[in-house]
Amino acid sequence: MVGNAASKSTGTTQVFHLGVTGMTCAGCAGRARRALAAAAGVQSADVNLATETARVVLATPADLPHAVAALAQAGYPVREQTLEFDVAGLSCASCAPRVQAALDALPGVSAAAVDLALNRVRVQIVTDAVDPQALLEAGRRAGYALTARDAAQGDDPAARHTALATEHRRRALVAALIAAPVVLLEMGGHLIPAFHQFIGDTIGHRASWAIQGLLATVILFGPGRVFYRLGVPALRRGAPDMNSLVALGTAAAYGFSLVALLAPGLLPQAARAVYFEAAVVIVVLILTGRWLEARAKGRTGAAIAKLVGLQPRTARVMRDGAPQDVPIASLLVGDHVIVRPGERLPVDGAITEGRGRIDESMITGEPMPVIKTPGDPVTGGTVNGAGSLIFRATRVGRDTTLSQIIRMVQEAQGARLPVQALVDRVTLWFVPAVLALAALTVLVWLAFGPDPALSHALVAGVSVLIIACPCAMGLATPMSIMAGTGRAADRGVLFRKGAALQALSGVDVVAFDKTGTLTEGRPSVTGVTLAVGVERRDVLAAVAALEARSEHPLAQALCDLAARDGVAPGAVSDFTVHAGYGVSGTVAGHRVLVGSARLLAGEGVSIGALAPALAACAGAGQTPVCTAFDGSIAAVMAVADPVKPGAADAVAALHRLGLRVAMVTGDTEGAAQAVALRVGITEVAADLRPDGKVAALDGLRRGGRIAFVGDGINDAPALAAAEVGIAIGTGTDIAVEAADVVLMSGDLAGVVTAFDVSRRTLANIRQNLVWAFGYNVALIPVAAGALYPAFGVLLSPMLAAGAMALSSVFVVTNALRLQAGGRSAAPGGDAPGAGTPHTSAAHDPA
Repeated sequence: MVGNAASKSTGTTQVFHLGVTGMTCAGCAGRARRALAAAAGVQSADVNLATETARVVLATPADLPHAVAALAQAGYPVREQTLEFDVAGLSCASCAPRVQAALDALPGVSAAAVDLALNRVRVQIVTDAVDPQALLEAGRRAGYALTARDAAQGDDPAARHTALATEHRRRALVAALIAAPVVLLEMGGHLIPAFHQFIGDTIGHRASWAIQGLLATVILFGPGRVFYRLGVPALRRGAPDMNSLVALGTAAAYGFSLVALLAPGLLPQAARAVYFEAAVVIVVLILTGRWLEARAKGRTGAAIAKLVGLQPRTARVMRDGAPQDVPIASLLVGDHVIVRPGERLPVDGAITEGRGRIDESMITGEPMPVIKTPGDPVTGGTVNGAGSLIFRATRVGRDTTLSQIIRMVQEAQGARLPVQALVDRVTLWFVPAVLALAALTVLVWLAFGPDPALSHALVAGVSVLIIACPCAMGLATPMSIMAGTGRAADRGVLFRKGAALQALSGVDVVAFDKTGTLTEGRPSVTGVTLAVGVERRDVLAAVAALEARSEHPLAQALCDLAARDGVAPGAVSDFTVHAGYGVSGTVAGHRVLVGSARLLAGEGVSIGALAPALAACAGAGQTPVCTAFDGSIAAVMAVADPVKPGAADAVAALHRLGLRVAMVTGDTEGAAQAVALRVGITEVAADLRPDGKVAALDGLRRGGRIAFVGDGINDAPALAAAEVGIAIGTGTDIAVEAADVVLMSGDLAGVVTAFDVSRRTLANIRQNLVWAFGYNVALIPVAAGALYPAFGVLLSPMLAAGAMALSSVFVVTNALRLQAGGRSAAPGGDAPGAGTPHTSAAHDPA
């Protein structure tokens, strides 16, 4: 798995995703972010409370220890894990220091210890900051072969949240069982006068208080100790958080009660009462709220968990001439992996032996298995339905397609949207303000409150401390992002850049590329018109020779025609790419041009007698490919590319969303208009080079913000220039890298899904923020006693604790509504993946 401390290079900088512990509220996230930002070498930092991660941009990988130390000093240490490797080649005591030094030198390695007796090394790393492959490579460079003793797949957020939920549930249940007698003894007497009399006549009220105090001590120093363990150090650092509020509130109620029990003479007669039940119920309710919250958080991470589940933990490889089962972390590029029927492929590779039917629905969403034979590429996470295969691993570790998908989803789920800035400004001062307000509340009640003023002051002050909920504010945005992007990923839409989630909701115009986007991208030649005196075989040999150097669909269609006619490609020299126009070269002694009419016109070649054929292509909505020999027109070939089945439905759906839809293509006006007519687009800009597409977007921008959908190399500038770039995942690597959103398959319904998820997520965020801010604004004054003068109502600390616990649960549960109705792109619930991209020719006319 690509876990919570995955790293990647961005130009001269390094980006790390660190798992952060100890954060319980928005104030924690803000302090962790400020601590990171102040660390040496940190260029920028964002902290996400929902995912419990920090995204850190470092000047160099060597600066990672500074960031880790800054978090630890702030009280939010990073998650770490220990990996074990067997070491081959250890022969003496001097070997151990060499292995240890090689591993310690890697950024993200906290410590390495070599056991010479067992030929084993234990490496402690910042969770997934180091790819296990890098550890293997470091050992190899030092002269020692390392083999992982476990799958070393890193941190699993879903499993972590499940474990956390289990722990909170256990604590809540234990606390509830112990608290029940406390509540019964104290509240039972208030609710039932006869019970109050019964206690007085039997054990006595003083003994009842003593029993309550004993049980409260067990709860506060048992299940409730977590609030003091985290909250008190935060107070000492001058950075109080939600744990600090709970610790202060429960300690105040408990301490006051102890004084009333053990030294009642220190208190006025009217104020001699105990509040043990308030302290213990606060602990029970908040632990219950955290249990429900952790459970819900685990559900929002279902998309990641599903993707991680697609990757086997072990692989069967040929080692020393025999098959061996090894952890996936031990796989190296070049290893020959054996896959039996029904098994998932562990990594990406190319088949060397065997034939199988591979279920690639996680990539394409298509349910029909694909037959794979030697030489064909295969993708990790796909399923071998029938037949045994042996393939050579070409991409392992974090380089696999599945790992890249996981990284994209994690990037999106950990994104910080612009709307979060308001929350950050408020939460920066929220907890200190609550502490000040609680102190002010106590003073006001002591000065102006009715008797018993001290008791009223205590109740109001504790209620203010407990009811304030920075958690709800901190979770409002990230939980919605996690749920929204998770649902999108489950439906084959990946938000590579989280900010696109917000930007997409403000888009007014959607512009589509044509070839490979609105059309299938698998064209075929429908006709060839030759100039007088030109032989078909000569044209096909020359065209196939040039186009064989490209894997673009148009090029492949031309090569396929030559193959069907039994014509072998000629030899090429002086091959040249004319960006946006076509290609040229020397074949069989002739200077050959292949491409658009614009290419020939630019080279001074007249279409002449073949002009009618060119016009006929445009009229039929076909793409003409012209060929010239030695400055004279030789042939015009008509290439047709069928429209995708769902294109018209997708365009209609976008219109229903109130969006303008346009086509921006490099193909001819006639071909573009023919496709536009079939899919329902009325605005068309055709005959454009890549830079012309950017100019066309500038023209469309007068109608509002733009999203551009494309798949080819020549679409990359437009994808980057649009406010939101949406790339077809089966397109080129360059297009995907330039995009903000990636559709895992070529189904354009994904465009509609992206807009739907964006709008629903932003609406969900607004609901959460209204609730989080409204809750605190409305109930903190009530807790302080604002209703007492008019209605004689003073909020109980127990009710305050219940309201606070439920506020966070409400935010998380509301975010989970985004996952309702989601469907998997793959039959059987498999999560989608990125397609294996192909390379696009530079002369793509569309």
